[in-house]
Amino acid sequence: MDRMNRSWIPAITVAVLALGSGGWLLQQGGASQESVIARARLFEEVQRLVSERYVEELAPGELYRMAIDGMLQELGDPYSVFIDAEDTDDLELTTTGAYGGLGIRIQKVGEWITVMGLLPNTPAERQGLMTGDRIIAVEGESMRGWSDTQAVDRLRGPKGQPVTITVARIGVREPLDFTIVRDEIHVEMIKAFMVEAGIGFVRLEGFSRTARQELRQAIEELQARSARSLILDLRGNPGGLLDQGVAVADLFVARGTEVVSTRSRLEDQNFTFRAPSDDAFPDMPMVVLVNLYSASASEIVAGALQDHDRAIILGTPTFGKGSVQTVYSLPGGNHLKLTTAGWYTPSGRSISRRWEHGATLDQLAAAAGAFSAGREGEADAVSDTVGREIFRTDAGRLVYGGGGITPDIIVADTATVQEREFAVRVGEGGFSLTQLAFRFAVGWTADHQVAHDFQVTPAMREAFYRMLTEDEGLEVERAVYEGAADLVNRRLVYQVANAAFGELEALRRGQAENPHLAQAVELLRHADDPEELLGLTGESGALAGAAKETAPTN
Repeated sequence: MDRMNRSWIPAITVAVLALGSGGWLLQQGGASQESVIARARLFEEVQRLVSERYVEELAPGELYRMAIDGMLQELGDPYSVFIDAEDTDDLELTTTGAYGGLGIRIQKVGEWITVMGLLPNTPAERQGLMTGDRIIAVEGESMRGWSDTQAVDRLRGPKGQPVTITVARIGVREPLDFTIVRDEIHVEMIKAFMVEAGIGFVRLEGFSRTARQELRQAIEELQARSARSLILDLRGNPGGLLDQGVAVADLFVARGTEVVSTRSRLEDQNFTFRAPSDDAFPDMPMVVLVNLYSASASEIVAGALQDHDRAIILGTPTFGKGSVQTVYSLPGGNHLKLTTAGWYTPSGRSISRRWEHGATLDQLAAAAGAFSAGREGEADAVSDTVGREIFRTDAGRLVYGGGGITPDIIVADTATVQEREFAVRVGEGGFSLTQLAFRFAVGWTADHQVAHDFQVTPAMREAFYRMLTEDEGLEVERAVYEGAADLVNRRLVYQVANAAFGELEALRRGQAENPHLAQAVELLRHADDPEELLGLTGESGALAGAAKETAPTN
């Protein structure tokens, strides 16, 4: 059953959402109707006894919620979750990219929630909040020690409702109070710039309802600046709406081309999704960057472009989240996000990794992360394909199913022994290097004029070392610090650019020394069209012959 546009079907999401669950299942199996009724009565009796006689009093409503959570946990599927009415804002943000709030990006730095960035044309920017401000109170209540989640819960709220926050700002002795009226905030999913003459770069951070529209506009603007080839960055993109994954892939493949199919025991969710329009950029060579945290809709796009030989996929294997969730509305403003189908790339391969029964999303990330944390280089990427089913692209290149999208070209993020040692020392002090570099950057930019083409100077590096060892009390020997000079420089470049000029400039500067980007640029310099780019990986792909070929099951 083909599908191009079926807006009446419930919203299907493929995003990775970390929501908890508990443990219970009313097993039905192949039992008769009488057996099902008996089990329902059994459950009611257990619920009554727990409610009336358990050592601690529990509200009946709480028991029912525990039963729901337990049932979903026993499915062994971390993507099927019950969503409280209070968590609807997170669901809305995932599916629309919009929410009611202030327009700030926050992170816990030390003991305080800190403003990491401001979204343009939002209440926070209009009221004068600044990157680096520490939010020390909300409505007079101290925020010391709050988690990111606690802060988000308090700062978000209905559009038009005011909230008063108190911030501590570098260079200002007394705390500052801001009363900000919440507004609908649209999170921009696109960041784009020219890497060099002829090569454009677009980072897509999620698949909200406007992903296709925003991506197309960004590419057209890059073309107006003479971009002839494209790097599409899906690293860290957790997914979003399935139809937007299809719509994004549609920008790069011919009308009628299969993008993805879903397979379900429900007949109304067995679809083959095809591109409804012509390739909008047919002559543009394209490299897609992926990593462990590229998931779901990102994998749909990468898988389709790889299977149809439309782009070179470069980076590290993706997360392997190949199931479809349907969101059902429930009474009281609650929702159930339930896995109802699996999805398959045009060549017929499943991207889902196999996980232990009942694994949490954190455990999935940790397990999948073994590739990035414990392996280096292409040789180990080849071993990651052993034993997996082999499929072929339209041009006959080998691709692999059942473990995320394996890139055509593996470029692993590796760190030197000295850099790892330095990171361990920082972690032992209870910090992350990113947090410390950001804190330093806010202070440095407040006291110094920073040019767009600034470089990390010896004075800047020395000041950062003093902050680590004197202000924060970290035990980092000079030799360890100097041994991690390249890592320190990269972090300082990114965070100083972020503090001085904003996220887009930070991204542009930060990508300059990124190994993924460097390899992608080198490929695109030698390719005038998609066919020529494809030839640079070899006739059967970068990992040809890496695994024993077996007949795929379609």
